[in-house]
Amino acid sequence: MVATTDSKAATASDIPSGRSPLLEPLELLVGSWEMEARFAEGAFGPGSPPVVNRDGRTTFEWLDGGFFLVQRWAVDHPVAPDGIAIIGANDDGALVQHYFDSRGVARRYTMTLDGHTWTLLRETGTEYFHQRYRGVISDDGNSIDGAWESSPDGQDWHHDFDLVYRRI
Repeated sequence: MVATTDSKAATASDIPSGRSPLLEPLELLVGSWEMEARFAEGAFGPGSPPVVNRDGRTTFEWLDGGFFLVQRWAVDHPVAPDGIAIIGANDDGALVQHYFDSRGVARRYTMTLDGHTWTLLRETGTEYFHQRYRGVISDDGNSIDGAWESSPDGQDWHHDFDLVYRRI
């Protein structure tokens, strides 16, 4: 709050008047989940075997006030990062995810949760690669079956790995 000259309190202009309806579908994600990552043969170099890692955990919970959904994850594998993501509605009326991990990586994704399809999309300039995730949420809401893809130019997409969530 900012004091005015007539001693009445004024509200900061960046405080929303109410919660965005875009946040309502995110309730479907709230809770604790096991994560399973599946990498195809050759994903880690020519001749490397397929890899399945079932040692990840993630939680989704509302930050006090209910305007942001916080995702925290940990993976018990030396090359997989632990991290945190904050999901909220931006000024343009869209969902956005701000991602931070234990490697020092910070990324911004546009996000949708449309019915039972969860998408994350990162479109960047030419110095980085583009990424997208598409996960399909089961009818009972207890699993999300999805995959990450990458692209050097945002046109030609390549499968990176499968990422499946199962509610605990």
